[in-house]
Amino acid sequence: MKKLALICAVALAMASCSSLKIVDSNAAANAGAAALQALTISDAQVAQLCSQYMVESDGKNTILPADNSYTQRLNRIMARFHNISNLNLNYKVYQSNEVNAFASGDGSVRVYTGLMDAMNDDEVFAVIGHELGHLINKDVRDAYRAAYLTVAARYGIAAVNTTAGALSTGFLGDLAQELASNAYSRRQETQADETAVQFCVQNGVDPYAMYHALNVLIQLSGQTAQQGKLQELLSTHPDTYKRAAHVKQMCEAAGYSMTTSTPKTQNTSTGSGTTNTSGGGGKLKAGKKK
Repeated sequence: MKKLALICAVALAMASCSSLKIVDSNAAANAGAAALQALTISDAQVAQLCSQYMVESDGKNTILPADNSYTQRLNRIMARFHNISNLNLNYKVYQSNEVNAFASGDGSVRVYTGLMDAMNDDEVFAVIGHELGHLINKDVRDAYRAAYLTVAARYGIAAVNTTAGALSTGFLGDLAQELASNAYSRRQETQADETAVQFCVQNGVDPYAMYHALNVLIQLSGQTAQQGKLQELLSTHPDTYKRAAHVKQMCEAAGYSMTTSTPKTQNTSTGSGTTNTSGGGGKLKAGKKK
């Protein structure tokens, strides 16, 4: 019933939207078919859609080369993950002051230099674990599906066709805007935070790293000079205070204690290859095993 209502809503929106470009007499019917197709888009189709999106995204950003200190640092951080081979990841660093990172449905992970400057290795690891949580929990797939549904209806196309060059630059640009404007739900963010903590525990990283990373965002959000960098990240990651409290409670419930309750001095020397990997020192209480 919900799917039918959504398809009808899309068709109604098309009929009333004066800015919609009708490409032919069958466009309205095609858009309804697009809505149905988007609701049933497969994981493989999402991966193809994401792959095309990432080609567009990579082309619009400056990707740092393999010999750059940021890239080398990211390689070291990713090497700490020992249980993600099934995700077929590829990861790169974007040169940008934005404090941001994301994982795409085709296994692409992109980390911004702004985030790497603001956080130490444990915290960056946790943030990546959080983004992988969205991937593992199918949040990324659902986000692309919803974005495709909206944009496909706008363009009046009938089905997912992600073979080479099938989607226009304009379509992919609209898809990017749609993705950026849609925030994950509180439940999705909480589950991704929990996945990040699990990644930390499983890979020998400070269990409180996600808590510290969230506190870095909170700290930066109060600094006027940093607000522009955080605009996109915080808009898609709501309730940061509540999330930090939940992560802390999760670690405590699992028997971990924290040697420091405040974020560490931020790493600002990434360009020279120097990183802070001391972490918050999450330790197990007596009698608790990892």
